[in-house]
Amino acid sequence: MLGLLVAGCTAPSGGSGQGQGASALDRVKSRGELVCGINDQVPGFGLRQPDGTYAGFDIDYCKVIAAAVLGDASKVVYKPLVPDQRFPALQSGEVDVLSRNTTWTAQRDGGQGAAFVATTFYDGQTMMVRADSPYQAIEDMRDTAICVLTGTTTELNLATRFAASGIGYNPVPFQDVPTLQQAFEQQRCDGWSSDRSQLAGIRSRWPQERGGPQALRILDETFSKEPLGPAVRDGDQRWFDAVNWAVIATIQAEEFGIDSANVEQMRQSANPDILRFLGQPVSSEQGGAAAVFDPRLGLPADFAVAVLSQVGNYREIYDRNIGPLGVPRELNALWKDGGLHYAPPYR
Repeated sequence: MLGLLVAGCTAPSGGSGQGQGASALDRVKSRGELVCGINDQVPGFGLRQPDGTYAGFDIDYCKVIAAAVLGDASKVVYKPLVPDQRFPALQSGEVDVLSRNTTWTAQRDGGQGAAFVATTFYDGQTMMVRADSPYQAIEDMRDTAICVLTGTTTELNLATRFAASGIGYNPVPFQDVPTLQQAFEQQRCDGWSSDRSQLAGIRSRWPQERGGPQALRILDETFSKEPLGPAVRDGDQRWFDAVNWAVIATIQAEEFGIDSANVEQMRQSANPDILRFLGQPVSSEQGGAAAVFDPRLGLPADFAVAVLSQVGNYREIYDRNIGPLGVPRELNALWKDGGLHYAPPYR
């Protein structure tokens, strides 16, 4: 049985962030916009729409951060990045935060100058094949050609999994999803390996002229751990805290039963924990005068109200973006429902 993981994590110690001067929190507030590094090629997570806007689970978390920090979820500049661009863009300050299906790993934490905040999506790598293929397991795929995105954890996981079975394969690497998909459609690859959620998104939009979603099959096995979530530049504790608690607020809200429809009503709750979370005055436990709680996160006291009213809680964000892909919550349920999402106390 998997152990319980806390949604929050601890940022590396440090000051204002790798020679960048003031905290990114101050720069974002002064600029009045959040620059968010995204993926615009993954259905359900980040995808450019026909009208030029972006939609998806990771896009909504860009909005969550903007709502928390600036009070306006629309104040986001989206910066599409391919895998090899994402960490240089973060390190250079080209983007304020990455929110683009990026896996938290030790090397990225220590060597890429990134600090990962609360995990938003627990995923795992698997394999997609054509439905009429004979492949039912990795062991059936000896000496096959496998499509994979380069510059990702997928490459290493794939090599590790095939080595564990003592079989060879031929990796066929690509820089972006559209090029990889074209190769798969042309049957240059026997399998396509990526995170299960990404493959479910691709499958859901498979062209009808290619047989539609039923033309593809995703194998049952999951052979890696992929904790996905926003990342900020290492060493900027103030910005880390603000982004981390903006994300955590969506999880805490679901625990409290607060969503976009009832947030205003819940500001009148008799529950002091809910009042504190929503930035309302709360009497002290010693019986003192009611006061608004200030955890000194650099966020407005009622930042959660902005997040919930403009974007929604975790369940709403998940149902809006991942639900249509047919991916059950499972590990992404709240801890009390058998999942891994757990919000630290807002006290």
